[in-house]
Parts: sequence; C-alpha cells; structure tokens
Amino acid sequence: MKDKTEIVKNWLRGWCLSREVSFPVQYKSGFNVFVGDETQKERYVFPELNEDFFQLAQSINEPWVHLKISTSPDQFIGSIPEKWQLQAQGYLMTCFHPMIFPEISLAEGYHLEFSEYNTTFVVRIVAENGEQASIGRVSLIDDVAVYDRIITEINHQRKGLASFLLKELEKIALSKGFANNLLVATEEGKLLYENLGWKVYALHSSIVIPA
Repeated sequence: MKDKTEIVKNWLRGWCLSREVSFPVQYKSGFNVFVGDETQKERYVFPELNEDFFQLAQSINEPWVHLKISTSPDQFIGSIPEKWQLQAQGYLMTCFHPMIFPEISLAEGYHLEFSEYNTTFVVRIVAENGEQASIGRVSLIDDVAVYDRIITEINHQRKGLASFLLKELEKIALSKGFANNLLVATEEGKLLYENLGWKVYALHSSIVIPA
C-alpha cells in the first residue's frame, strides 16, 4: 500500500482526529503532536529508529512527553538515559481487506447508539440500565480508516460486544469507501484483531519520563 512513514503518518492523523487534537507536524524524520493532557503533554512518533530519536531522548528532561517508535524496545532501551520508562507494548496493525467476522448478533439486553464529529464516527453499545458497555471510534482520513479507543467494560466482556462493535464501525467505513484499516492495539486487543483478519505491521514502542 504505502511505505512505513506514510502508514505511521496516516495512523497518527486519524488518531489526532479521534482525539480532537491538531494534526502532526514534521519533526526531522518523525512527527510531533501537541496533545495537552496531564500525562501526555505531547508525543513524538518515529517510523524508523535513527539518530533523530536518540538525540531527542537525550535532550528532553520534562515529564509526560511521549516518544514512540515503530521498533522493538531491545533496539534502543540500553542506549537512552535511564530516566525514560518503557510503557506497555503496542502493535501497529493493518487490515487492507474487509474484516473476517464470525456469525454474530448483538447480545440480548443491549442496544447501539451512534454519533459523529470531524470525520470520526462513534459507536456505543449500551446496556438496558443505561450503562455504557462498549465504545469505539473510526476516523476516516485520506484513504484509511483509523480505529481508536475500542473499549469494553470489564463486567460486559466475553459477550462478543467488541467484535460486534468493530463490525458496526467497519460498516460505516465501507459505506463511505474506506477499506484500508489501521490501528494500534494493546497486548490484550491484539488477539481479537488477529482473529478478525488483522496483521501486525510493526511494533509500537513508547517511552516517557514520569513525574
């Protein structure tokens, strides 16, 4: 489809739409996003490991600036200052074809709610008592659909809600002509996505200096 830099940039642009923050700006061979959260002031995202990443890791002293890189932590963790803390491993994943779903229907006692902002579409699965059981977003930009913040609450898990949610999000993306899918998964989410036909494209490693 594209080279790694384009894929990382497209994913990041979709992430920015979903989070309602400004689009990334080029920083040397990577990208910078001002996030403005208490535990994530800004983020630098690098598609490849090179001197730009190492120089930045040496120069930053303030907490809650996240550095993210599409490679294994083994490649850099011994060569950066000890003040940096490795975060939970992420996985940049792609699915350049329709997802492969089992025959699923929405579990009894739940209903769907839809909303949208920017070019981001939100699907919620809500329980009969009004409690949000699952939520996810898909942001449509350039020629990719970026899936973000797919969450199922603990007491509603193991009911197929996340798969059903993804199917509904994909329906929206496909109806608007978007079939190239990107996301960054956690360790827990990775297996779900692999079962739906996604593949790991690259590791997504993160470091931060905590307060």
